[in-house]
Amino acid sequence: MADQIRVLIIVGIATFCLAPVAYAATGTATFYTPPYVPSSCNGYQNDGVMIAAASDAIWNNRAACGRRYRVRCTGPTNQGVPQPCTGQSVVVKVVDYCPPGCAGTIDLSQEAFSVIANRDAGKIKIEFDQ
Repeated sequence: MADQIRVLIIVGIATFCLAPVAYAATGTATFYTPPYVPSSCNGYQNDGVMIAAASDAIWNNRAACGRRYRVRCTGPTNQGVPQPCTGQSVVVKVVDYCPPGCAGTIDLSQEAFSVIANRDAGKIKIEFDQ
C-alpha cells in the first residue's frame, strides 16, 4: 500500500511539473483617441475606455470582438523614448477593427496605452495573451 501511495505522489508531482505554461504572443501596440463609438463590434454601445482595436493579425473576420487581452509593454520600437514601459499590464476588450495599414498588432485606447507606457513613445513592443 505504501508503494502505491509513493507511485501516486510521484505521478502527481510529475503531472504538475509538466503542466502547460501560458504562452504570450508578441507584437506592437499603438493608441487611438476618442471618440470610441461607433465601433465595428458594438456600434454605439459604450464599452468604457479599457478597449482596443484589433489589426488583421488577430481580427479573424470579427472573431476577436469581445475578446479580452492582457497587454504588457516590453520595450521601445524607436529611439524617441528609450524606456517607455511603466512595468504594469492592462486588460482590454476588443471592440473595434484597425484597418489595413494599422501600425500595431493592437491599437489601444489612449487610456489603456497610458497604463503600460509613456504615450510620447507612440508605438511600443508588447506581449499579450487572452
